[in-house]
Amino acid sequence: MPPLVLTVAGSDSGGGAGIQADLKTMLALGVHGMSVLTAVTAQNSRGVQGVWELPAEAVRAQYRAVVDDIGVQAVKTGMLATAALVETVAELLADTAAPVVVDPVGVSKHGDPLLAESALDSVRQRLLPRATVATPNLDEVAQLTGVHVVHESDMRTAAEAILSYGPEWVLIKGGHLATGQEAVDLLTDGSDEHWLRAPRHDNRHTHGTGCTLASAVASGLAQGLTVPEAVRQAKEYVTGAIGAGFALGSGIGPVDHGWRFRP
Repeated sequence: MPPLVLTVAGSDSGGGAGIQADLKTMLALGVHGMSVLTAVTAQNSRGVQGVWELPAEAVRAQYRAVVDDIGVQAVKTGMLATAALVETVAELLADTAAPVVVDPVGVSKHGDPLLAESALDSVRQRLLPRATVATPNLDEVAQLTGVHVVHESDMRTAAEAILSYGPEWVLIKGGHLATGQEAVDLLTDGSDEHWLRAPRHDNRHTHGTGCTLASAVASGLAQGLTVPEAVRQAKEYVTGAIGAGFALGSGIGPVDHGWRFRP
């Protein structure tokens, strides 16, 4: 039986991000993906046209159905949308003996809000303390901490700010930095520090990068890798997926989750 990974996230009807990206990533990396749906979005390459959150009892029922019967070796969280859903998921994670990757999704690739302002305190106080690894991008760092990363040197300050909320490790994703020929990320637990660098691809089709990276980290943890090794392998996978990203519709296309299987 392959390792078991559960994603708790929203649906992307365009298939590039969310639950769809998570399950594609898990399949590509050799684990069995399972899902708890938190919200439905009407979404395409041009943006998010609508969001409908599921009630907390539906999220709780899905989670318990999977974990109580099948079990899980890692959990990844993505779009949780509201304070009620954040708190419900945090409560469920507290009772789950598995590593947790928290992707604190705040906005879509197109700038559409995916997390209510009223839910930010719940993310800080309830969800981040449950994380084995938190994976915010620079916009999410600013949203959660007020720290604005302009230069690579600012990423340490960002990491310290996120770690103050209680995750074991934080991966500050520097892909939104405007300077440099490399995509630079910082992984740290406050003492052990890892800088991960990869060539920056000249490709605008990057929808789903955050979901893909977090799911890849969770897949590595379920396979028994250490956090630094799981993140290193996830960075390699997502870099290849970005390089193979393709046009879809008239806007921003997705990364290619199956890039390793293409001729």
